[in-house]
Amino acid sequence: MDDAFVKRIQGDPNYVHLVSARRLFAWTLSAIVLAVYYGYIALVAFIPDVIAIKVAGSITVGIVLGVAIIVLSIVLTGVYVARANARYDALTRAIVNANLIGGKR
Repeated sequence: MDDAFVKRIQGDPNYVHLVSARRLFAWTLSAIVLAVYYGYIALVAFIPDVIAIKVAGSITVGIVLGVAIIVLSIVLTGVYVARANARYDALTRAIVNANLIGGKR
């Protein structure tokens, strides 16, 4: 790729929107996951009695929360994929199509 081609893509309004929207959404999802993970670790560190409460048989609150964290991570991955398929792929196609014909829109 030559520099002119790269600069043309970087100057495309769709590209600018794609980069900023994807970055904001990724950071938001990352913050959610980090808050949940660190919250769980904080519970283990500072209030271990809560984690040790038995829910049913030998299943404790800690196990339930651990599974919930895994499920949340899978769900958030699905949310990102759905958003990428619905919004980001269309923007990417628009960027590619606009720049394949020499930057004419």
